[in-house]
Amino acid sequence: MILSTTSTLEGHAVKQYHGIVVGEAVLGANVFKDLFASIRDIVGGRSGAYEKEFAKARQVAFQELEQNARQLGANAVIGIDIDYDSVGQGGSMLMVSVSGTAVTVG
Repeated sequence: MILSTTSTLEGHAVKQYHGIVVGEAVLGANVFKDLFASIRDIVGGRSGAYEKEFAKARQVAFQELEQNARQLGANAVIGIDIDYDSVGQGGSMLMVSVSGTAVTVG
């Protein structure tokens, strides 16, 4: 499966458009991770807890996007857009949404 943020793939012609596909992941942030992350932010360090949560959510969303594209018979997804948002009470959860156009390229 070829995944790209561009609308074309160099050296590949789009043979068929299958439609828009989406992958989403919503992950809750652990209270203790939040506490330690805020302490690290105060001292100027990187927030490893948040970085791990972002990476996990991104991976889940891309896996879902790929699975949805395969179900449509696609071998590529072009024009991919990644969005991040906090949801839930007080922004306690992280949502990652990945969307693109499922295509068959040759």
